[in-house]
Amino acid sequence: MAAVYKINDDFYDDSFLLIALHSVLEDYSIAYRLNSILKSNFKRTKKDFDLGAYKSFACYEWQDEYNDRYWLLMGNQSLKQELINNNNLFQNETTYSTPRLIPELKDVDYFLKIQMDDSVVSEDITKTILGMPKVMAAYEVDANKLKSKNNLIF
Repeated sequence: MAAVYKINDDFYDDSFLLIALHSVLEDYSIAYRLNSILKSNFKRTKKDFDLGAYKSFACYEWQDEYNDRYWLLMGNQSLKQELINNNNLFQNETTYSTPRLIPELKDVDYFLKIQMDDSVVSEDITKTILGMPKVMAAYEVDANKLKSKNNLIF
């Protein structure tokens, strides 16, 4: 029998800024444009962020040593699709479902998570991101109000 570990609230530091991005760009393209506009250095992680058998999300990271911040760009849509068995009128049709990192914000394409102290002004970052071509919306999300905020712990 495997041991079950739970993260204690005292252990987890949730001082991060979460920005939701709506864009038609692919993950590599949005990382490239963020690097250009924010003067950052996002690089693809060696492994995708896996939450389960059919839940794998693209992940880009950047360690900002000058400002002592850790940035993460994550796709909200899984790279893998789950096959759904139909027992209804369309049982002969193949149906797939695409899991989300944060299911309650299913319209969001990407999340930008910035682990930092309280000195960052989110309005400046979102205003800069909104200046990017093909980004329709960028806004701060209160992670404490999310039901699935545990998906952001890694």
